[in-house]
Amino acid sequence: MDQPEFYRNLGPFSLRQVADFLEAELKCLDDSYLIQDFNNIDKSKASDITFLNDNYFYHLDKIKADTLIVSKKNKITSNTKKNILKVDNVHYAVAKLSNYFFKCHDNDFISSLRSPNLIGKLNNLDKTAIISNGAVIGNNISIKSGVYIGYNCVIGENVIIDNNSVITNSIIGDNVQIGRNCSIGQSGFGFTINKTGNEKIFHKGRAILQNNVQIGSNCCIDRGSFNDTVIGENTYFDNMCHIAHNVEVGNNCVFAACTGIAGSAKIGNFVLAGGQVGIAGHIIIGDRVNIAAKSGVFSSIKDGETVMGNPAVNKSKFIKNYKKNYERKTN
Repeated sequence: MDQPEFYRNLGPFSLRQVADFLEAELKCLDDSYLIQDFNNIDKSKASDITFLNDNYFYHLDKIKADTLIVSKKNKITSNTKKNILKVDNVHYAVAKLSNYFFKCHDNDFISSLRSPNLIGKLNNLDKTAIISNGAVIGNNISIKSGVYIGYNCVIGENVIIDNNSVITNSIIGDNVQIGRNCSIGQSGFGFTINKTGNEKIFHKGRAILQNNVQIGSNCCIDRGSFNDTVIGENTYFDNMCHIAHNVEVGNNCVFAACTGIAGSAKIGNFVLAGGQVGIAGHIIIGDRVNIAAKSGVFSSIKDGETVMGNPAVNKSKFIKNYKKNYERKTN
């Protein structure tokens, strides 16, 4: 697929500019060194700036970025050759710097893009639908009334988008069905809480729906912050599901109505989840996991497990505990 542009990078910035903006303690050899981009550790390049959270440990020699934001409490950086910016609050610095580095494209830029590229035959393009400049629309697509497709979005072949759905900052594969009243590709619930007020993190990631995905009505899929939000091939979501920023869902999964998946969770292949399941952020769900309805999943689950309850535990353990408590109440 193409790699469309959904945001503007305002860089480069010098180390001194960034340090002054963040009011950070700077340790470097050359404060005129130019920083080209701002990424998380996994995606960073040598010319980027990245950040090291207090609760994550990385070997510094394995981090590609030459420039790191760390907490003033961090002691592992005293002898490194990296450029180091020490701050009071890493999360706040990340949020603040994201809005310094990036911004949404303005109307002048969007107006300068080519008209929507409509490839092949459209089965049904309702006259009330809006397709913005730069969008690429595949063959044999059906776009119902009230649909909005944002600039530079890529929509594959044989796609059906039902009434009043809004798609921005997204790449949609072939044979995808999107129900009515869905919102796909908007910024996620990413922010930091600081003494002076909340600070929103700029989201530069995309929402990617791979081939044969089905999305029910009234679902929300947020774009990623630094990574993409990805829904794997042939995965189905029922109505009223929410998928937060940076979530990665594997292939051939099924999620019943009102499932919520918090940010940066990673879901394997062939996962089945009942209605009203909640999955916490930053955890890993293995392949072929079954999650019973109304379960609250707060920790990672290994391949092939069946869990239930809140907090979710192995099915056998849950039933054993339930029987024990039930017998106690009835005696």
